[in-house]
Amino acid sequence: MQYDFDREVSRTGTDCYKWDLFHARDGAPRLLPMWVADMDFPCPAPVSEALVARAANGIFGYTMKSAAYLDSVVGWMQQRHHWEIKPEWICVTPGVVPALNMLVRTFVAPGEHVLIQPPVYGPFFSAAQSNQAASIPNPLRYANGRYQMDFDDLQEKLRDPQLKMAILCNPHNPVGRVWTRDELTRFGELCLEHGVMVVSDEIHGDLVYRGEQFTPFASLGEAFTQHNIICTAPSKTFNLAGLETSNIIIADADLRTRFEKTLRSDGLGGINSFGLVATETAYRRGEEWLEQLIDYLGDNLRYLEDTFRNEIPQIKVIHPEGTYMIWLDCRALGLDRSALTHLMRDTAGVVLNDGYAFGPQGEGFQRINIACPRSILVEGLERIRSAVATLKQ
Repeated sequence: MQYDFDREVSRTGTDCYKWDLFHARDGAPRLLPMWVADMDFPCPAPVSEALVARAANGIFGYTMKSAAYLDSVVGWMQQRHHWEIKPEWICVTPGVVPALNMLVRTFVAPGEHVLIQPPVYGPFFSAAQSNQAASIPNPLRYANGRYQMDFDDLQEKLRDPQLKMAILCNPHNPVGRVWTRDELTRFGELCLEHGVMVVSDEIHGDLVYRGEQFTPFASLGEAFTQHNIICTAPSKTFNLAGLETSNIIIADADLRTRFEKTLRSDGLGGINSFGLVATETAYRRGEEWLEQLIDYLGDNLRYLEDTFRNEIPQIKVIHPEGTYMIWLDCRALGLDRSALTHLMRDTAGVVLNDGYAFGPQGEGFQRINIACPRSILVEGLERIRSAVATLKQ
C-alpha cells in the first residue's frame, strides 16, 4: 500500500497538545507547531482499522497483556533489530516517561545520584529530581558539528559512590546521534566496572536514517543484558503516543520483580485496551508504513539541510543519524534565550523547542520537528528565513 505523507490532516480542535496549546493572534497567520515529538501523519492503515474494529465491540473494560501482544513485541525486536528477548521480560507501563520516574524510584534511593548526558530530553532531569535523586551531568562533547561521548569525564563521574544509575538515550534526543556498537560497548563496560545500572531509553530506535544502524544496548552481550533496562514503545515509531503504552524490557528476574512491585504500588497492573490493539497491529503489520515514513523523513531532512545551508546559513543543522527531531545551532545569531524564542515564535510564527530546556549545554540551540507534510516544513522554513532576515535591518 502506498501512503500519502504529503496530505495535511487538521489536528486543531482535537485537544492536541502540539496544535491546540498555542494560538495565533487574531488576524495573524496560523502558528506552525514544530516542537512536540509526535508526527502530523496518520498512523498505519491496519492500525486504524484494528482500532475501529475494537471500538465496534463497545465494551472497554479492564484489559490484560495477552500472549499475542507479548509475541508481537518479541517478534518486532527480532525482526527489526535482530535482538532476541523473552515474553516474560516485558513490563507494560503507560509511557516511557512514567517508567523512567518509577525506575529511579525503584533503584535509586533518596539522595543518591543518576548520570545523564546533556543536552538531553528534559524528563531525564525531572525523573531524578522528582524522586529525590540528584542528576549528575556527563555532557556530550560538541566539535565540528558532531556530538560524541566524553569518556574521560564519564570515568571520573562513575567513581562517585553515590552514583547508582546511568540513563542512556539511544538514539539521542535532541542531538540525533545513533551510538555505534563501539561507543555503546565502552559506555557499558565502564558502567559495569563501577557497578552502575544502565537504563537505556530506546524509544526512537526504529527511526534511523538510511545507511545508519541502531544497536539495542542489551544486545551487546549477556553481561549488558543482565545489568540493563531497556525502555521501548511504538509511540514515536507509529505515532501512537496518545495511547500511552510502552514496554520496559528487563531480563534480570530480580530487577524485574523489584520494578513490578513498584508498578503494583502505583496501581498499574493492566494495559490500555486500544494501546494493546494498536501496538500488536503495528508490530505485525506496520513495517511497510515505517519504511515509507523513513524515506519521507529522509527527503524532509535533505530539504531542511539544503535550505539552511543555502538560505539561512546563520543557523547550523546538526546532522542527525536518527529521530525526526533536528537540533539547530542558532548561536551565530547572537541572541539571548528570550530574544531567540521571540524571533521564532512571535516574528516567524513557528513554535520550536528552546534548547536550554535540554540543559545549559543547549543554550543558543533550538529543536525542530520535521515529521510533518512537506508543505508545513516549506512554510515553516520560509518563515524562519524571513524572520532571520529582519535581524540585518
